[in-house]
Amino acid sequence: MEQLDSVVAIIALTMGVGWASGINLYATLLMLGFMANTGNIVLPPDLEVLANPMVIAAAGFMYAVEFFADKVPGVDTGWDAMHTFIRIPAGAALAAGAVGDINIAVEVAAAIVGGGLAASSHAAKAGSRVMINTSPEPVSNWFASIGEDVVVIAGVWAALLHPYVFLVLLLLFIVLLIWLLPKVWRGVRRVFGFLIGLFGGKPAEVAVDGPQKLPPGPKTDGIDSR
Repeated sequence: MEQLDSVVAIIALTMGVGWASGINLYATLLMLGFMANTGNIVLPPDLEVLANPMVIAAAGFMYAVEFFADKVPGVDTGWDAMHTFIRIPAGAALAAGAVGDINIAVEVAAAIVGGGLAASSHAAKAGSRVMINTSPEPVSNWFASIGEDVVVIAGVWAALLHPYVFLVLLLLFIVLLIWLLPKVWRGVRRVFGFLIGLFGGKPAEVAVDGPQKLPPGPKTDGIDSR
């Protein structure tokens, strides 16, 4: 039973850091470093560097920057776009480090899973925030940002201390993600199609309800226009 618990704990940590990194990488790093320094967890050897005070300070500073940038409509979209190239590789690296030096094949598999989860959660976050930003009031944006921070901190905590519970919740998240992503993608296309149209470009095609009637062409009354 202890061996099973150990395996489940490693799996939960691997998936947890990947998933959380896609939403808020700096909150994930800060949470891991804080819990390691307070004696709540023992990090795998490859992740022990996260408990270094300099790493915690850097993660804390970047978390503070993201905390404010993530609550300004438009700025959060640019921040998410830039972090596409940061969150996903970091999620893969953290997931690989979570399994330790068991086997190179295991590390590669963990990196693939962690990177995939980071990409999925990042896409859900970025896409949903674009849709939220279409609202004229900023309150929904603030609530979404704070909610994401709370979810990440609670998720990492559960992955470390309650791995079975976390894995069940992660499964529910994946099911929700499968349902949500197509809707988010359609919303993103509508928003960008509208923006392109404003600047004189050709708007992206969007779904329409029912057949569209074409305007009648000019009448020729049988006269050859050539």
